[in-house]
Amino acid sequence: MKTINLIAKSAFLAVLISGCGGVAPVLSTPVENIDSSPLKVSALTDAEAHNWGHLDLVKDTIPGMSVDKAYAEIIKNKKGSKVIVAVIDSGIDIDHEDLNDVIWTNKDEIPNNGKDDDNNGYVDDVHGWNFLGDGYNEQLEFVRILASGDTSNPDYAAAKAEYDSQYETWVGRKTQYEQIYQQIQTADATLTKHFGKKDYTKKEVAAIKPENESLAQAQQIANYMLNNGMDSMADAVKEIENSLESINDRLNYNLNKDFKGRVNGDNPDDMSTKFYGNGNVKPVKITESHGTHVAGIIAAERNNGKGANGVANNVEIMSIRAVPNGDEYDKDVALAIRYAVDNGASIINGSFGKSFSTHSDWVRDAITYASEKDVIFVHAAGNDSKDVDTEPNFPDDNVNYNEISNTYIRVGALAPKYGSSMVAGFSNYGKQNVDVFAPGASVYSTTPENDYQTKGGTSMAAPAVAGVAALIRSQYPSLSAAQVKQIIMDSGLAIKTKVIVGGNSEDIRPFADLSKSAKMVNAYNALIMAAKLAK
Repeated sequence: MKTINLIAKSAFLAVLISGCGGVAPVLSTPVENIDSSPLKVSALTDAEAHNWGHLDLVKDTIPGMSVDKAYAEIIKNKKGSKVIVAVIDSGIDIDHEDLNDVIWTNKDEIPNNGKDDDNNGYVDDVHGWNFLGDGYNEQLEFVRILASGDTSNPDYAAAKAEYDSQYETWVGRKTQYEQIYQQIQTADATLTKHFGKKDYTKKEVAAIKPENESLAQAQQIANYMLNNGMDSMADAVKEIENSLESINDRLNYNLNKDFKGRVNGDNPDDMSTKFYGNGNVKPVKITESHGTHVAGIIAAERNNGKGANGVANNVEIMSIRAVPNGDEYDKDVALAIRYAVDNGASIINGSFGKSFSTHSDWVRDAITYASEKDVIFVHAAGNDSKDVDTEPNFPDDNVNYNEISNTYIRVGALAPKYGSSMVAGFSNYGKQNVDVFAPGASVYSTTPENDYQTKGGTSMAAPAVAGVAALIRSQYPSLSAAQVKQIIMDSGLAIKTKVIVGGNSEDIRPFADLSKSAKMVNAYNALIMAAKLAK
């Protein structure tokens, strides 16, 4: 789930190499007018790019969730009730300038006294719990299946096929990125020598009249990078370095059958032990940024003059560290869900997923438990450009196509361009098993050490929906979790247009065919519907 930036950019960078060689809907606009909304031709401004998921389709011609409109016209100064949203993810920087005032605190626990003051089994769980301990890197689930050597496992053959395919892909990608890295470094050195400085500008590069082949090639590479999202060649070099680090992690840890990542001493195949890990919910390294980014999408402090605005304004974020750099363990996820429910969360965000699951029943039991306790579980659909009606993505809420929970919401991702390209090319989809779509591509949010970055994935779409669920539960606390899910599904915008599916320009389908609701989430409409239902 966390490799979408790298995967999405691989095609972009490959070009560089070749180039150089049920309820009546309440709509904010009449439904018959939606598909005649003008297409936005101009590029997004920086302000729009940093906030596009909160904008309004009709007013801004951007497929956002009308969050700003909801605050301006419906919420206004209404504070609402406090809502606890559990984020099951990687570590969260709870000291971040845009998050530190919205972090949940367990008031029954005395910090750092080494005692379980509230008798919940977790010692010093002041802001949540860390099921990973000091661990970070882990294998993928299908690699664990192979490493077990159990050929009787019904998933063994499929795991072997997946391993062979992925290993070859990532070895090839490593070679490709190393070539790109060398070319960008060479181009930067050539241009630095040409200008006599390192801080040359996009305009200066464009104005070059090449005197030789090497300068012409350097100009071509720089023009391409600077016209495709990079502010400078130094940024491009850093981007490739980060990508290579991710590729090497994939090969050295995620796809390494001999790697042993579990460091907390717990047996992930034994559910009889539950109280392992520790209370340190922060990231173990600055690149462990996923959970912080997700938390900011939900609840970064609004209108405080700092980086990003969260969707919900009256939220406490409970941090549960259970998603490593690799595939999460089913046991950790199942216990994380139960921890969130038992400690007061009314919404859980799960921006993780995998195609193989050794103990999927443990997680489904936990999802059922959450549903029975009136808790919403929002889950990212996945970033494989696949139909999850036919290809599994775990965790899910169905057994033999029968749903086990009426409070589980699976979310696909939208891109910030209304029209045929509005569904993010990486997003999974499914008429039966994806419920809604929400902004997920190119989302700006918090990252560790008071930083902000743009990331893309259904990982970013899920917390957008979790934020809308939090708005509803805050403003209308009498509504049940099941009612909130139904409101989110029924109140969205039903777009009739056809869209490109899975990033394949030859696969064009009606947007309505990609999810159960056939809609994109709309906070403004959801609050209108919630007000009517709550009367």
